[in-house]
Amino acid sequence: MQAETIVIRPLVESDLNNWFQLRKQLWDHTSDDDHQMEMLDIIQHPDTQAVFVAEEGEGLVGFLEVSVRPFVEDCVTDHVGYLEGWYVAPEARRQGIGSGLVKAAEEWARAHGCIEMASDAEIGNERSITAHSKLGYEETSRLVHLRKEL
Repeated sequence: MQAETIVIRPLVESDLNNWFQLRKQLWDHTSDDDHQMEMLDIIQHPDTQAVFVAEEGEGLVGFLEVSVRPFVEDCVTDHVGYLEGWYVAPEARRQGIGSGLVKAAEEWARAHGCIEMASDAEIGNERSITAHSKLGYEETSRLVHLRKEL
């Protein structure tokens, strides 16, 4: 796979099944119904949400979901671009595809009036934290969620 053959572009209707399959790889504990409801919500709100895909030939090898949020921890504005979900298939990684997806999302956020961009990663997900860092994202805080059943 050559990075030159990859096209980064906005999602189109014919991508829905491939996007769904890639989402299932990223969020494998999410039910199909929940994936479909979330996908529908994104599509129905193009003013605050978008999806960019990395296409190679007839298939997709990655996607990035971006939104505009009114509040993001450690940000100073009330209109922040947010990397909601970011995935590149293992065989397509380390070729600049992820950074191309992030660049497209950042351009989209700028066009929607954002001057800040934010994201998150699970504490143990060093691959994601490193990828974000390489693209200029700085860690601002860490949070541990706790629960007790009553």
